[in-house]
Amino acid sequence: MIKRAFIIAGVSSGAGKTTATLGIMEAFRRRGLVVQPFKAGPDYIDPGHHAALLGRPSYNLDTWMMGRDGVEKTFLEKAPNADVAIIEGVMGLFDGRADAEGSGSTAQLSKVIGAPVLLVVDGAKMAQSAGAIIEGFERHDPGVNVRWVVFNRVASERHYRMLKGSIPSRSKVECLGFLPNNDGLAMPSRHLGLITSSDIDKRAWKRFVKTAGDAVVENVAVARLLARATRLKKIHVRPEQPETGRVRIAVAKDRAFCFYYEENLEILKAQGAEIVLFSPIKDKKLPSRVDGLYIGGGYPELFAKELEANLSLRQEIKKAASLEMPIFAECGGLMYLGQGIRDRESKNHKCAGVFPWTTRMLKKRKALGYREAAVSKACPMLPQGGLVRGHEYHYSEIRGVGATKTVFTIVADGTQKRAEGYSYKNTLATYVHIHFASNPAFAAGFVQLCEESRLNHDNF
Repeated sequence: MIKRAFIIAGVSSGAGKTTATLGIMEAFRRRGLVVQPFKAGPDYIDPGHHAALLGRPSYNLDTWMMGRDGVEKTFLEKAPNADVAIIEGVMGLFDGRADAEGSGSTAQLSKVIGAPVLLVVDGAKMAQSAGAIIEGFERHDPGVNVRWVVFNRVASERHYRMLKGSIPSRSKVECLGFLPNNDGLAMPSRHLGLITSSDIDKRAWKRFVKTAGDAVVENVAVARLLARATRLKKIHVRPEQPETGRVRIAVAKDRAFCFYYEENLEILKAQGAEIVLFSPIKDKKLPSRVDGLYIGGGYPELFAKELEANLSLRQEIKKAASLEMPIFAECGGLMYLGQGIRDRESKNHKCAGVFPWTTRMLKKRKALGYREAAVSKACPMLPQGGLVRGHEYHYSEIRGVGATKTVFTIVADGTQKRAEGYSYKNTLATYVHIHFASNPAFAAGFVQLCEESRLNHDNF
């Protein structure tokens, strides 16, 4: 059985790596190969597309949030379960946290897991200049194995020959082909990036995947790519034996709340949590016998009308918080636990009302970047002094925090410190998407709190 791996990276954001990735995944799927998808960096949307195409979870690999050991553990556990592992990069190949080590970058990831790189170059507005770009990426860090290139948005066969011919003869980068400049290969986008897989019309999704797969099959040497991909070593990973069923944690999962690191859910399961899903849009009540809630990120502002209309669930969540049920909410979840959301048309929509603030949507991005949070006061899930890492990205701000307690000190870009992590009884809300692999004690504390709360209160 084939056991190989490679990374698909871009020269920059928008170069076409997501289209190339989905097209190559589809081409391999048609060959009957089992593909295990991964995504570099703090991203939820691309893994959703991977999972929709392949029918299996896509896992994030982020060297800054998870650390080298965390990345290796996840990769070595999941990659051998398929014929080939494909890792989609983040931004440009060398873009990351902007430190000396290139933390969080696709380049650093390639060195940690030892996977070669297929570089996607947007050829739409160039010809002979492409060779200089490729040679620069090849030589910038000799420790990164840039092995192949595929050109995107190529106008014609003649254009492709010019692009391919620009690669210096001394370069070891192999040109595998191109993707044509085709409107059918463009994915829709909105203010936080590509549109989620659940929001794409299923017929449009199938057309896009078919077009991308056809383009790869017709114009990219996929057999050559597979033959030269890194062969995975035989790995024997001892499976963890979680204490299953210690607690039941209800996870909000629908079109409004769909941003979760797959690894976070698995870490909760490893700590003994049974995960049950619910929809804040459709479900009129919480699942039965739940001991805690996890409300992740997403686009609650786009479904604020539907969320407001579900009064019974909003009231039940507010009651659960008042009765000290442990609740962890991040970004979109933080917005939902406030009094309401004011959309870009200045219309107010009521939310769960656990916290006093109202969320206002902005036209410009409010925050973007890696975050490290130090627990400065009593945190429901983690003792004082504990550290967690994550990522923050939103176009909203909260107003009317009042006397709400904060339990985090956030360090942004290594210099700016601010209070964050809002708590009420056993509820914690934060704009930061925390990766539990950065400190598994956070997930352990969450599960333990759920267990203790259930033993002390029998209200749900």
